Amino acid sequence: MQYTRLTKEQLEELHQEFINFLATQSITAEEWQDIKINKPEVAEEEIDIFSDLVWENVLSKAQYLEHISPNQMHLFELRDDKMALIAIKINQEGIDITTKEGYQWLQENLGNDKVVFMSASKEYSETPNMDKFKLIQQGAAITKGDLYRWFGRFVDVK
Repeated sequence: MQYTRLTKEQLEELHQEFINFLATQSITAEEWQDIKINKPEVAEEEIDIFSDLVWENVLSKAQYLEHISPNQMHLFELRDDKMALIAIKINQEGIDITTKEGYQWLQENLGNDKVVFMSASKEYSETPNMDKFKLIQQGAAITKGDLYRWFGRFVDVK
């Protein structure tokens, strides 16, 4: 397995897609029930293969990632050849930008020397989707890029 297995909730959300996946392998509903009962290891393998296919599709389409912690914000644009990063660090005690008040403080204090902007870019490894997946495992979330574009006005993005 290349990525991680989808959760039970995720599999339930993708129920129809999973049925279609089984159908492409000529596995009927009755056969699937039999496999789950009599060959659980085969069922696990099928779920793992499906999970990897879903992750591969999602990661291939992802264009932006965000990872926000109380005093830092990492905003990624997932370009064809590399990842571009806008990083914002808050060096002000007591400010938590994951709260409404803290984020408002950030918006009102963009020019403050306690707010540090940085930008960088990094070439992908041999497996770009795995690079993206590792960021998600570390807490990043796939987004539409609104914050990246908004903060991109204040830094020279590489």
